[in-house]
Amino acid sequence: MAGLFYIVRLFIYHIEANDKTEVERNILHPQYELMESRLWNVITTPAMVLSVLAGAFMLYLNPYLFEMNWMWVKIGFVIGLLVYHFICQRIINQLKKGIFKWTSMQLRVWNEVATLLLFAIVFVVILKSALNWIYGMVGLFLIMILLMIGIKAYKRYRLKKR
Repeated sequence: MAGLFYIVRLFIYHIEANDKTEVERNILHPQYELMESRLWNVITTPAMVLSVLAGAFMLYLNPYLFEMNWMWVKIGFVIGLLVYHFICQRIINQLKKGIFKWTSMQLRVWNEVATLLLFAIVFVVILKSALNWIYGMVGLFLIMILLMIGIKAYKRYRLKKR
């Protein structure tokens, strides 16, 4: 998770380097590409592979977990996290080619998707009863609202700072 959180921060810095002078851009872009590559290839992707293998092995050892509805919901959120991972991989490849499709603000919002998926996975595991599901989803929705308010407030702060 730490790799997924940090990689998007690097994307933001990488894209914001476009607002710098040409000399600064020529220094920053290769440095961010190197940092992204090392983080992705040495930490994030191996951790994802190990996590998926450990989860699959856990399910192999405890097949009765497939009978529980909450496990299927958790698996759905984990698949969402894997999709998030591979979209980040695509962003890395685009940035290496000098393709900047995302704005830094869009990436700030994108960064919070991983946070929401993490909270959702934890909520599903902890809150297994039907009544608690309602509270869990309300909590997740409230977290999403708070994150969006925080992003908007930060955007206003940055605009005033300029």
